[in-house]
Amino acid sequence: MLQQTTAAAVTGYFGAFLARWPRIEALAEAPPEDVMAAWAGLGYYGRARNLHACAKAVVGRGGFPRTAAELIGLPGIGPYTAAAIAAIAFDEPAAVMDGNVERVMARLFAETGEPPGVGKALRNHAERLTPTDRPGDYAQAVMDLGATVCTPRRPACGVCPLHDACRGRLEGIAESLPRKAPRKPRPIRRGEVYAALSPTHVLTVRRPASGLLGGMSALPATDWTESAVEAAPPFAADWRRIGEIRHTFTHFHLRLAVFAAAPPARADGMIPVEEAEKSMPTVFAKALRLARARVTKR
Repeated sequence: MLQQTTAAAVTGYFGAFLARWPRIEALAEAPPEDVMAAWAGLGYYGRARNLHACAKAVVGRGGFPRTAAELIGLPGIGPYTAAAIAAIAFDEPAAVMDGNVERVMARLFAETGEPPGVGKALRNHAERLTPTDRPGDYAQAVMDLGATVCTPRRPACGVCPLHDACRGRLEGIAESLPRKAPRKPRPIRRGEVYAALSPTHVLTVRRPASGLLGGMSALPATDWTESAVEAAPPFAADWRRIGEIRHTFTHFHLRLAVFAAAPPARADGMIPVEEAEKSMPTVFAKALRLARARVTKR
C-alpha cells in the first residue's frame, strides 16, 4: 500500500484490510472483486491485483521465500520490495533502494549524474554501506533518514548523523541532488463516461481484468484516447451531457465528458449510489458525484 502512496492515506485502509483478511490464507481465498473494492481510493490498482496473486503464490508454495532473489519472483515484488522484505523480515543484508535511499546516497557521495545512468553508482554505494549485522534496522534507518532529515527540499543537515561525511553538503550542492531527468509533458486523453441514475441507484460495470483500473467497479465509459472519441453509451436513452471531469494519472491527463440518463426498467449492475461511490476508483467517483449533483438540481 505504501508504494507510491503516503502513510497518511494508507493508515485507515491498512487497518481495515488486515481486519478483513488477517492471514495470507484468507487473502488468497478472497474473491478478486472484494480485494479491488477494499483498495478503491488508493490508486495504482495493479498493486491490488498483484497482492492478491502474490498471496495465492505464497500459499501455493507453502510459505514466504526468505531471500531477495526468491522474493523477486513473486507477483508485484520488484527489487526494492524484495530487498526490503528480505532485510527487515529475514535479516538478509540486501540493499534497499527507494527514492529516500537514492537521495541520501546521491548527496552523501555528491553524485551529480542524471537518471537512469546514475542509478548504478547509487546502488553500488548502497550495497557497500549495507551491514551484515542488523541489516533490517539499517534499511529502515536509512529510509527514514531520507524521509525525515535528508528531505527533497531544505534538508536538515544540522541534525544529520552523516553531516561531517556528506560530500554534497561540503560542496554546497546537497539540495540540488539527486539530479532529475527532464520531465516529459503528459499527453491529454479524452473520453466519455455514462451515469445511469435513479434517485437511489446507479448502473455499474466491471472493467476488464487487465489494463488500467482492471477488475474495478466503474461507470460505463468509452476508451480513453488522444484522438477523437467514439461514443459508446451502454444502452439507448436520452443521454444529456452534464459536464466534464479532469483527472491525472502517472503518464497522462484525462478529460471525461459526463453524460446522465435514467436507467432502463430492468438492468443488471444497479447498486446503491453511496456503495458505488465508495467502491469505485477516484476518477469514476468524481464522475458519479458530478452526475448526482447536476441531476438533483434539474
